[in-house]
Amino acid sequence: MVGVDVDVFVAAHAPEWTRLGELIRRGGKLTGPEADELVTLYQRTATHLSIVRSVAPDPALLGRLSDLVARGRSAVSGSHNPAWREVARFFTHRFPAAVYLSRRWWIPAALASIAVMVVIAIWVARDPLVRASLGTPAELSELTKPGGQAENYYSTGPAASFATRVWTNNAWVAATCLFLGVALGLPVIGALWLNSLNAGLIIGAMSAAGRGDVMIGLLLPHGLLELTAVFVAAGTGLRLGWTVIDPGRRSRTAALAEQGRSVVVMALGLTCVLFVSGVIEAFVTPSGWPTWLRVGIGALAEIAFLAYVFTLGRRAAKNGEVGDLDARDAGDALPEAA
Repeated sequence: MVGVDVDVFVAAHAPEWTRLGELIRRGGKLTGPEADELVTLYQRTATHLSIVRSVAPDPALLGRLSDLVARGRSAVSGSHNPAWREVARFFTHRFPAAVYLSRRWWIPAALASIAVMVVIAIWVARDPLVRASLGTPAELSELTKPGGQAENYYSTGPAASFATRVWTNNAWVAATCLFLGVALGLPVIGALWLNSLNAGLIIGAMSAAGRGDVMIGLLLPHGLLELTAVFVAAGTGLRLGWTVIDPGRRSRTAALAEQGRSVVVMALGLTCVLFVSGVIEAFVTPSGWPTWLRVGIGALAEIAFLAYVFTLGRRAAKNGEVGDLDARDAGDALPEAA
């Protein structure tokens, strides 16, 4: 190969390079045979570049072939979408579709939890013996009086610090529901029960003191969105637990892998939802604004989230989005026998 005539070499292979450039420019509009031709020409041009580098290092030719090979590699292997586009697709397709498709799990979980909460609140408010078991009259008075523990909870410490603490706590509850659902859903049921119990007890105690409306006014601004996020997490965890029991026609391993990836999508999306509810709880709930305004802000946040799920999520699901990770992020799956 020593002593290669550059002009002869270019004349012999220039048509192939020109053709490769044409195929690269056409991108995704290639037919099957043209795609095969693209791969072949890319491999040949890469070989030509190697030859030129070793025996005829002509700067102009090296630059031309290097650029052509780089663009050919991108066309053959496929370039990744920019990070911002991946993030946008996650929030406009993947996450809302995942929430929408799991609605048959989280909506019943929400209704059942709210029903339990209401029953407990009514029970505590109407039965003095139940309230007596919760604490002494002095302790209950300290909890429910104006400016007492129930009200001051939302204004303890700087708002930013409180928001961080609330976000961390709520994210932990959601993570428990999401990732421990694999234990047949039992930890999820336990988390929902504790959540309903605590809320029911405090609402019932405040109602017995004639201040139930105050407590509701403190809970609703952030609680609507916060509880919805927890219910979505719980529904996803219950679905994961049911997959352990009944994986369907797939193997249990394959079914759990697919559902587990959906759990990851949910965890990422709900982290952002809980951040919003945490900000509302820290800055809106304890503010001196009128109750109607604070509750209205919470209601708007809840309506916006539900509209997001049942418009973008439903549309994405109808277009085939299943709320799973991309194939390159999910990894390859082994084929299964039918």
